[in-house]
Amino acid sequence: MPYSLVVFDWDGTLMDSTNGIVAAIQGACRDLDLPVPTASAASWVIGLSLESALRRAVPELTQAMVPRFLERYRTHYLLRDPDLKLFDGIEPLLGALADRQVRLAVATGKSRVGLNRVLAATGLGGVFDATRTADETFSKPHPAMLHELMDELGVEPERVVMVGDTSHDLQMAANAGVHGLGVAYGAHSPQELQGCGPQAVVDSVAALREWLLPRAGA
Repeated sequence: MPYSLVVFDWDGTLMDSTNGIVAAIQGACRDLDLPVPTASAASWVIGLSLESALRRAVPELTQAMVPRFLERYRTHYLLRDPDLKLFDGIEPLLGALADRQVRLAVATGKSRVGLNRVLAATGLGGVFDATRTADETFSKPHPAMLHELMDELGVEPERVVMVGDTSHDLQMAANAGVHGLGVAYGAHSPQELQGCGPQAVVDSVAALREWLLPRAGA
């Protein structure tokens, strides 16, 4: 059966924001004189809730330091905000899926405030039928985001595919009993993505379109 619901991760899947997130984590660590994680370590946590990400990327961060760290993180991230763009080809792909009467959704590690801000900035607020953020429910790879989206939109698991650039996305898909599709142009390596057993791993938006469109429809 064709997919009638396509759920997208945001950072590193729809938006070219991986480097900006990594730089913001590293910049906040420098500001607080904390050990600076490598780019690989910082990028690995992308897609998790912020709390989970900080525990992994900055284990030396104490609870008392969290408010200051978040303030510095957001400052560094917003400084790069004007440079953050959707990947080339994403808007036409979303339009082509909508033309096939496919339902579209977002499941992201961003906060609700953060997601609403980028939806407004990109003009995609009206494109998605439903969205879930990490501060509204359980963080990836817990399946709650996908279960809630399927319940809200009335779609069965066998007609859902989760598209993401991290193993967190694909493990969430597996945990929810839906198909996963990895994109290797974001945060995690093709090998990490393949290890989660997705239907496929593609290396560009063009390849994503080529794989997805023939398999999607109402």
